[in-house]
Amino acid sequence: MANCVSMSAVHLAVVDDEAEITQLVANYLKGHGYRVSQLHDGASLSALMAADPPLLVLLDLGLGDDDGLAIARKLREHHRCGLVIVTGRSDAVDKIVGLEVGADDYVTKPFDLRELLARIKAVQRRLEPAHSATAVPPPAARTTLRFAGWSLDTAARTLRSPEQRAVALTTGEFDLLSTFANNPGRVLSRDFLLEATRGRESGPFDRTIDVQVGRLRRKIEADPENPQIIKSVRGAGYLFVPTVG
Repeated sequence: MANCVSMSAVHLAVVDDEAEITQLVANYLKGHGYRVSQLHDGASLSALMAADPPLLVLLDLGLGDDDGLAIARKLREHHRCGLVIVTGRSDAVDKIVGLEVGADDYVTKPFDLRELLARIKAVQRRLEPAHSATAVPPPAARTTLRFAGWSLDTAARTLRSPEQRAVALTTGEFDLLSTFANNPGRVLSRDFLLEATRGRESGPFDRTIDVQVGRLRRKIEADPENPQIIKSVRGAGYLFVPTVG
């Protein structure tokens, strides 16, 4: 008898131009209770995002005539879903570029399905508070962190500028900024930030922190080349300068 997936199951999209891969990944994820859409090009993904947006997209960068990085950028510009790049491109530069465009994680082929599932769950844990209508912060928790005119709402997972303009953050960027704002005036190592924001499933790729800090600076610093909010501490990590109220 085929597995029955509840309509409330978490919806994932697997986008790869190799049908065998989408089928393999979809079957495995369905066996773990997910609802999975199998897609093979950017047009199909755009249609799905309009009709039935998934919580998380697994995106291959090599989609025939489609530019996977351009698709990733479009997702980040218009949607708040999770994004895990799953690709055969294993070069460190490709990983950095993938993370620069806003991916929450980067998995290279060939991959272990169990590791892929662990990474999906890690991103899912960071996403679900923003998507769950029943998620309520503990009564004693402070949900709004204010610094240098900025307001970070940790319950709604939103950021507003001093001019009260909403600023879009990826899941990784939000988690990183939250970690900084909860540890003002303290030098935080890359290992600490990696563990706090990505968990043990992330693997030893601490350049992801440098990439995300760079993206954050471009969004919250008046001059990203001369940062005053998130400062680098040579050989030690990063320091969140402002007082948080």
